[in-house]
Amino acid sequence: MDERTNNQSDASKTLPCEDEIYELAELFKMFGDPTRVKILSCLQIRNMYVGEIAETLGMTISAVSHQLRVLRGAKLVKGIKEGKEVRYSLDDDHVTKILEYGLTHVNE
Repeated sequence: MDERTNNQSDASKTLPCEDEIYELAELFKMFGDPTRVKILSCLQIRNMYVGEIAETLGMTISAVSHQLRVLRGAKLVKGIKEGKEVRYSLDDDHVTKILEYGLTHVNE
């Protein structure tokens, strides 16, 4: 076996499994929609109610709610019920880091 063949087999051993690759691609799809990125950016600043997000972004509550459902399904945001309303926040610090790294990259 030559060195190139060895390097190829080493690389294939370290690749993520198919399920991980699929899940990663699905995660990045969430960041492919400008509206979702705007919502995530709002929640990066502070936790907010749906109405606050809608007002900040000039959107309808219905449109924001729909996107929040998608983001919650992707485990990027979480909601905590406070009385009759739900206050949304980023799910964890990883979401903040993804946004920060992405902005750093596009601003290079």
